[in-house]
Amino acid sequence: MNNQKQSLLVTGGAGFIGSNFITYFMKKYPNTQLINIDKLTYAGSKKNLSEVENLINYQFINGDITDENLVKDIFSNFNISGVIHFAAESHVDRSIEDAKAFVESNVLGTFTLLQAAKYAWEKKGLLTERRFHQISTDEVYGSLGEKGKFSEETPYDPRNPYSASKASANMIVKSFGYTHGMNVVICSSSNNYGPRQHSEKLIPTIISKALSAQSIPIYGDGNNIRDWLYVEDHCRALDKVYHHGNKLETYNIGGGNEKTNIELAHEVCEILDQLVPEIKDKASIKSFNDLITFTEDRLGHDRRYAVDDTKLRQTLGWKPSMTLDSGLKKTIEWYVRQWEQVIH
Repeated sequence: MNNQKQSLLVTGGAGFIGSNFITYFMKKYPNTQLINIDKLTYAGSKKNLSEVENLINYQFINGDITDENLVKDIFSNFNISGVIHFAAESHVDRSIEDAKAFVESNVLGTFTLLQAAKYAWEKKGLLTERRFHQISTDEVYGSLGEKGKFSEETPYDPRNPYSASKASANMIVKSFGYTHGMNVVICSSSNNYGPRQHSEKLIPTIISKALSAQSIPIYGDGNNIRDWLYVEDHCRALDKVYHHGNKLETYNIGGGNEKTNIELAHEVCEILDQLVPEIKDKASIKSFNDLITFTEDRLGHDRRYAVDDTKLRQTLGWKPSMTLDSGLKKTIEWYVRQWEQVIH
């Protein structure tokens, strides 16, 4: 049955950033009709959507964005007024081991969505109005030296299969904008952190290893630098860009929190020292910092990322509201609560 109400299509909404975005968005815009398609791979979980799953204006579709017929059906059965495209394979280590899934999901999946959106919106005479919002990463720009930041004009220079697949997807999105007149926009953010992040990522790994009193692995010398952005600040930026960003533009989103991996690990461990002292006492260590060990560096490990988000701040009035200290404490408290629920 054709649903004539306008619906927002979110892809990959059961993952870390997608689920945080849906929860944020539906609180802010409670009348939104939202369709979420997610393949529910290792990186996605319906548990991440417990706050919205029972809303009558929210619908979940378990499916693959590379499934051309399914994607066409979604655009046929729902009046999709916009797409916010999170769905992607995003774990760099996995892309190094096997890049095929990254090319399929990130490149072919994005193309499949664009084709379906173009066809449906062209048919309605709304191709230049309805928006396709591509969610990307600062990793497409490559690696920085000690100084400088990535701007929206920085040429793409991806160094691993994950970032190469995202750069490819971004270029396909832009090509549909230039060639067909589609209303596309791209956001590239720095490293996100916060609740619901997959256990393989850096901060959840540090926390989970510490809570188990196991060695905390840090690649190489630990001096690789990342800029950290609290996930809800990212969601607020995406909201701004989706509603007010200019067609065919790219917007960088940064946290303004550059840290080496080892500095970040120390900060996380010191917060855990305060939150769960009984674990370190039981493990007979003075601090969780004592569990940090250096491991063989990752292949193609970019030295430093940092983005210049002046454009977003000046044109759309966004700035992050969460300090790194507050965000880390809030994040770690969330993981400790999850851990306590499991052991009790």
